[in-house]
Amino acid sequence: MSASLTDHAIEILQKTNDGEDLDPKHLKIVEYAVNGLLNQTGLHLFRDLLENVRGGYVRPWFHGVEHVTRNHQGYVLWKGVAIEHYSGAYAHSDEAAESIRELARRCAILEGKGVTPDTNSVVWQWSE
Repeated sequence: MSASLTDHAIEILQKTNDGEDLDPKHLKIVEYAVNGLLNQTGLHLFRDLLENVRGGYVRPWFHGVEHVTRNHQGYVLWKGVAIEHYSGAYAHSDEAAESIRELARRCAILEGKGVTPDTNSVVWQWSE
């Protein structure tokens, strides 16, 4: 990289709505880059992120579950619609991953019935 890590971090932030569109883990990588805290693995991840952003950023699925993402406030989104809220260490636990898979299953069922999934239909009033 010819430009400094800080210059690249600025580029990433500018192209992702000041980082708001970044996955929380990706935003942390940018923070570490600016603060000089990246090791070789971190530098590799940062370069991958830069290329991802330059190619039209694609946010990774939360826990690898298709159509599910999580924003910086902890809201779990199905195709951009908030359906649940996970915070702290729980959000990255195996139990949360299992729960995410169940939420995605419910969302897919609702969509198949022509219902737009939301917190109410997926969590509070769920019935198959």
